[in-house]
Amino acid sequence: MPNRVIDDIDRKLLSALQSDAHATTEKLSEMAGLSPSPCARRVRMLEKSGVIRAYVAIVDQVKVGLPVSAFASVKLERQREEELDGFSSAVLRWPEVVECYLMTGKMDFLLRVVVKDLEAYETFLKQKLTRLDGVASIESSFALGQVKHAYGLPIGA
Repeated sequence: MPNRVIDDIDRKLLSALQSDAHATTEKLSEMAGLSPSPCARRVRMLEKSGVIRAYVAIVDQVKVGLPVSAFASVKLERQREEELDGFSSAVLRWPEVVECYLMTGKMDFLLRVVVKDLEAYETFLKQKLTRLDGVASIESSFALGQVKHAYGLPIGA
């Protein structure tokens, strides 16, 4: 489906759904100023067009025993497409990596790795990250606390 233009009503619906994905059509229609049927149609269109990719449960990482967030900056020996793609493919297989970004600057990738403790991070490094061909260097930093983590995008109406 081609890209659709997001209007103010769509922005209201998206903001509401980012706050509460369980919001009923009735509640969404009130927030967007629509009757329920057109509101439901708009939400379906947002889903079908890929603007809404999924509905998920947000899990507290500390409460499930994964309190450590480590950030690994990775530099590859070469930045050719094959090496970049190979690294990306490997990262996609590792559940500990919850975010991975291809970067500009001194490092090629930035990974957020979530684990239960420092020993688990060391195991991740030794058994996975350092075993990849083409990795030139890894710099790790550990989050001491989280100041902000927004799940919703600033799409405002």
